Amino acid sequence: MPHPLDAAAVRTWCALALQALGRERERIDAINVYPVADGDTGTNLYLTVESAARAVEAAFDGHGASGTAPGLADAVGAMAHGALIGARGNSGTILAQLLRGMAEVLGRGAADGDEPGGPAADGAVGSAAALKQALRRAAESTYEAVAHPVEGTVLTVATVAAQAAGQADGSPAAVARAAYEGARTALEATPDQLAVLGRAGVVDAGGCGLVALLGALAGALSGEVPTAAIAVRPDAVVRSDASVRSGASVRPDAPVRPDASAPVSGGCPAGNGSAPDPEGPHGGDGDPDGPAFEVIYLLEADDDAVARLRARLDGLGDSLVVVGGDGLWNVHVHVDDAGAAVEAGIEAGRPYRIRITHFGTADGGRAARRREPEPAARAVVAVVPGDGLAGLCAEAGATAVTVRPGEPPASGELVQAIRQAHAREVMLLPNDPELRHTAAAAAEQARTEGVRVALIPTRAAVQGIAALAVHEPARSFDEDVVAMTSAAGATRYAELAVAERQSWTMAGVCQAGDVLGLIDGDVAVIGSDLAATAATVLDRMLSAGGEMVTFVLGAEFPASLAERLERHVRERHLAVDTVVYEGGQRGAPLLIGVE
Repeated sequence: MPHPLDAAAVRTWCALALQALGRERERIDAINVYPVADGDTGTNLYLTVESAARAVEAAFDGHGASGTAPGLADAVGAMAHGALIGARGNSGTILAQLLRGMAEVLGRGAADGDEPGGPAADGAVGSAAALKQALRRAAESTYEAVAHPVEGTVLTVATVAAQAAGQADGSPAAVARAAYEGARTALEATPDQLAVLGRAGVVDAGGCGLVALLGALAGALSGEVPTAAIAVRPDAVVRSDASVRSGASVRPDAPVRPDASAPVSGGCPAGNGSAPDPEGPHGGDGDPDGPAFEVIYLLEADDDAVARLRARLDGLGDSLVVVGGDGLWNVHVHVDDAGAAVEAGIEAGRPYRIRITHFGTADGGRAARRREPEPAARAVVAVVPGDGLAGLCAEAGATAVTVRPGEPPASGELVQAIRQAHAREVMLLPNDPELRHTAAAAAEQARTEGVRVALIPTRAAVQGIAALAVHEPARSFDEDVVAMTSAAGATRYAELAVAERQSWTMAGVCQAGDVLGLIDGDVAVIGSDLAATAATVLDRMLSAGGEMVTFVLGAEFPASLAERLERHVRERHLAVDTVVYEGGQRGAPLLIGVE
């Protein structure tokens, strides 16, 4: 039975898409040859959609607390925002822009040209015409986001899907089905359009993921469960317009004749169904001298600054994709000088969640990028709240997962970090009591992949620092677990925070703007001054003894106050050492650890 295009449908769409990409992830990874044969497109799409799904669930939880249900605008906006902040890789970044394009239309509540009986004024229900326009806008927006669009990729698949949807009659379910069928048709043609795909005998991996996404949308609106993947022979007849077969540029206003016989499926055709040979004569993407690094970060900046950033990054490398708007952007680029790409972001605004991935060896050979090095014996993966702590972890040889307040990592993101650590044994430091279940799920998933994972019960970043300080790969696994756990458990933790509203606390009633001193997670001190409150917290913690105090300074904590606190410890607590780190975290001006 067809379902309306409303918030509930968006929620179902996210769930079905996550299931479909979960099933297809490894197969999509295996056919990933463009723009870089790094075998992670399926994983990146899965993590991007997982972030989108979590944002939608948060929207439902938020409205549920007030006794109301979210509207279509709320749900689709949350989906687009979640994809934006969680976008991974080239494919995930483009997917985030595609969803943002859809949200621009569906979030308005009434699209231009809507049929009678279309969406309500508040956007609670979307009409077939609204979905057509949303898909069209999604395809257009992907071309706007990519610096140098290439046909035979997910861009083409999105465009043909929008064309097919535009010719469909009937309900939103019929439109979604037509979009799916058009996408599948276009995907089958990608090896004829992009030479590297034809040589490898595969379809475009990003387009394959989009087919799964649109299959999930058709399933959410039709009520039909997507079927299993259907493989396509290399010599299969491509059911598409001649312009698609010839590899000509396909724009949103070009005609297309989708085949109506294909069943709705969460799966993707994959050429001959086998993985490409990265060691073959053509290599991965046909460019053995391409950039060595992938750089991704979120950026807070205005439109003018982003326009200048695009121009600068375009001169530094390739595969440039910048998506977002309203002051928040996701930047993706492949470069040889990763530092210059990050510096460009700093000049444009405030970059964070910076991820830098080295494709392979320093000689730049793309073929070598698929040759995995021997796994390390043991590694550490730590969740940290700021770029400064991420740098500290990197110096210590650990893999850091940087997060912002209110945006905890999903289990899939932690699993991906464990994979990137590329070790047979991994110590996982969640550094937050709220991440206990998420980290446990990630550890369990990694164990099924053959990695021995120990979840160290760190409840704060300063406990993670203490655990990392005693980490010793030369010890046996069990001895290292005991040492790190003991170091974390022997570290009391505190933080300063600023109250956002009046509320009851363990220390009494606080007012908006008050400085709160939390010890081991509970409010113990309420003050009006950062330094005075921090000194009171220190005295209370050190009254029970201590040998070392660690200060982790937030992004806006004055260095002069840190010096005052160090002086306070020296004068009031003899034989207690101090160490200061620039953490750069938001939300908590100061983190304190006492060992």
